[in-house]
Amino acid sequence: QVQLVESGGGLVAAGDSLRLSCAASGRTSGISAVGWFRQAPGKEREFVAAMRWNDEPSTYYADSVKGRFTMSRNNAKNTVYLQGYSLKVEDTAVYYCAGANFVFHLSDSRSGLFDYWGQGTQVTVSS
Repeated sequence: QVQLVESGGGLVAAGDSLRLSCAASGRTSGISAVGWFRQAPGKEREFVAAMRWNDEPSTYYADSVKGRFTMSRNNAKNTVYLQGYSLKVEDTAVYYCAGANFVFHLSDSRSGLFDYWGQGTQVTVSS
């Protein structure tokens, strides 16, 4: 089983930046991709970004965050990161990291394809 532990959420001002971390433990060798999702109050959970876990560090971003959010990874620490810049009030949401055993193309990423989920971390962007 894979455990995902998130950290880094908090309150930031609009235009500021924030980095979220997701540390994986357990049978991480079986993970093919790690993604980030977010869910704002009253809205459906939406895809944010995804990255290959055990392959070349290719990434894929939702249009809503492309150019502002960046994923990175530290394989030695089994940790992935989501760095957000120029944060907007509409970025306010609970952010979840997720791991997938089988994702053949990052553009196919959706919540139903992910097998492991973190507990979520709140990001609040104030105006």
